[in-house]
Amino acid sequence: MGCCKRTGPGYATPLEAMSGPKETLLYVNCIYNGTGRKKPDFLATVDVDPNSSTYSKVIHRLSMPYIGDELHHSGWNACSSCHGDPSTTRSFLILPSVVSGRVYVIDTQKNPKAPSLHKVVQSEDIVEKTGLAYPHTSHCLASGDIMISCLGDEDGNAKGNGFLLLDSEFNVKGRWEKPGHSPLFSYDFWYQPRHRTMTARFNIQHVKDGLYARHLHVYSWPDGELKQTLDLGETGLTPLEMRFLHDPCKDTGYVGCAYTSNIVRFFKPEDGSWSHEVVISVKPLKVQNWILPELPGFITEILISLDDRFLYFINWLQGDIRQYNIEDPKNPVLVGQVYVGGLVRKGSPVVAVTEDGKTWQSDVPEIQGHQLRGGPNMIQLSLDGKRLYATNSLFSTWDRQFYPELVEKGSHMLQIDVDTMKGGLKINPNFFIDFGAEPDGPCMAHEMRYPGGDCTSDIWI
Repeated sequence: MGCCKRTGPGYATPLEAMSGPKETLLYVNCIYNGTGRKKPDFLATVDVDPNSSTYSKVIHRLSMPYIGDELHHSGWNACSSCHGDPSTTRSFLILPSVVSGRVYVIDTQKNPKAPSLHKVVQSEDIVEKTGLAYPHTSHCLASGDIMISCLGDEDGNAKGNGFLLLDSEFNVKGRWEKPGHSPLFSYDFWYQPRHRTMTARFNIQHVKDGLYARHLHVYSWPDGELKQTLDLGETGLTPLEMRFLHDPCKDTGYVGCAYTSNIVRFFKPEDGSWSHEVVISVKPLKVQNWILPELPGFITEILISLDDRFLYFINWLQGDIRQYNIEDPKNPVLVGQVYVGGLVRKGSPVVAVTEDGKTWQSDVPEIQGHQLRGGPNMIQLSLDGKRLYATNSLFSTWDRQFYPELVEKGSHMLQIDVDTMKGGLKINPNFFIDFGAEPDGPCMAHEMRYPGGDCTSDIWI
């Protein structure tokens, strides 16, 4: 009589994860902060099961207990990094609030369709014990701790940034990095344990101040010592999101540089240090009727399929989502592209001008009679790589500046079918979530998470 070996959350390998169950639910961070509507942000549960009677609908809303949070990114209490620990379960979603400084812990296990609030880590507690504020990116660690990058201190000084640690009971444990090893500025991070490496990126406040960051900070893992700083130069201004390849043996990753609209590959040469090179460049568009003579792509989000074959990224201002084959990591090949918004869409006052002086605007389709608003920002890929979901809020202040209609009328969520054989992207006309029709008024939609894990939260060790 046989028995099954009990394992922890997630999957043993990225390729095993690709054979995981098809997603039926998505959790979406929905924001009222910055819209002028005095309502709390909420976590929406979206039905993404085509066989369900409530497919393509918000089936539950969990409102936060406070106003003014600005939910942004999210993470799990446990993921595939804890796969070898049978005592651990993926049961709590971590929601840092980038404006208020609070961290919400959401119980998704008791009722996955209707999550409940488990705990609030107050900003005062975080500041008192660590000096950190403005929590941004959350990742679970194999130790059971949760690590969150913070953009600064309570006074808004970016040089006060660092990395917050919560223990498995969601108590403030302290800072992760060693004293004196905080980066000059911080934003997002990712770690690759087999290479004893963690990388971090810049503070978004720098862009507001006209100071364009251009560095990647490389830490020893798990020691927390700052070992190397990579200067990406003038072609790597404002590096935002970054991802390592999912194969934990690989020493390669990519970072999207928003302002210069380049994808930079970072890698480890034979000497054991880290180096970088630009592998994709999105050309700015010459435009009329905009604040500048050229419109950058402005890359805001990137992700990599679990088999490490495809890289996806967003051009928030130009309005397209792209798919590149990266089987040769040094030479990505564009294989899919779809426009789902942007400033140069047909009907917009902004027009692109070609080299021969002709004007041009992108074709953006209507979905179920709805005109698409704003530009794409966040994307999430199904485990099997065949479905890409997209929302379109970046940050309330930036949304209001570049896409005021989005703040007025609200966000939406799309699903895009992916050709995983030859490459290709196509909007699914049967799926559309209009967050402009919310009961409390139009809201902004940001990051998405699957209950069973996904390719932007799970890390393998």
